[in-house]
Amino acid sequence: MRPLLLILLLAISASAAVKPKIISFGRWTTVQWNVGADDTKPVDLKVRPLLVNGDVKEYTTGDPHDITDKVFVVQRVLRVNDRLPGETRTAWTWRPAGWLMVERANARITRLNLPEHDPIASNAIWFRDYAAYCGISDSGDKLYAMVYQLGRRKPVLKKLLGAAKQAELPGGECAEPRWQKRPVRVTFQPTGGQQLTFAIRSFATEIPPDSTATELSSDDSQ
Repeated sequence: MRPLLLILLLAISASAAVKPKIISFGRWTTVQWNVGADDTKPVDLKVRPLLVNGDVKEYTTGDPHDITDKVFVVQRVLRVNDRLPGETRTAWTWRPAGWLMVERANARITRLNLPEHDPIASNAIWFRDYAAYCGISDSGDKLYAMVYQLGRRKPVLKKLLGAAKQAELPGGECAEPRWQKRPVRVTFQPTGGQQLTFAIRSFATEIPPDSTATELSSDDSQ
């Protein structure tokens, strides 16, 4: 009797260990994103939660982009505490942030670091495992054409476009980059500047683990 009970317990334990992790998105909600030098320009931002087995792991905005049939990326949104020291009223504000890589097989979520990425400058537009966007230097005065390759975990293009204009509204520095196939090229249009097209000759590579990115297990809360 005891061996049979032990086998049953082991079977139950093994079944629990391989319980599938289901990735889904919650309902869309429209929130306020306050932009501008003094945060006085409210912009509507549509957000929805990223769920693993029904638990909220992150908040996201925009549509996900499939890198492969097993991996997708989606932009992260932060809910930031906006209360000053000494204030008693709870104050939260929403802000777009970086990107998340999600693996469907194991629901592993990795926070990506796109260099010089700023949601005010332009949207990151994905093609294959490339993200094209207009980046802002740390000093805030230079505008770059950026192409980040997920498979290499680094930019394969970084070209100076000129001076940043200190835009206060999303997309104010640069129009959305435009991709084309065969040959792979991407076109940037800085606001008030000259249109520039670049050829991308790097090949898509297998997506490796990244020790520099922040990985969230499916059991982590946000």
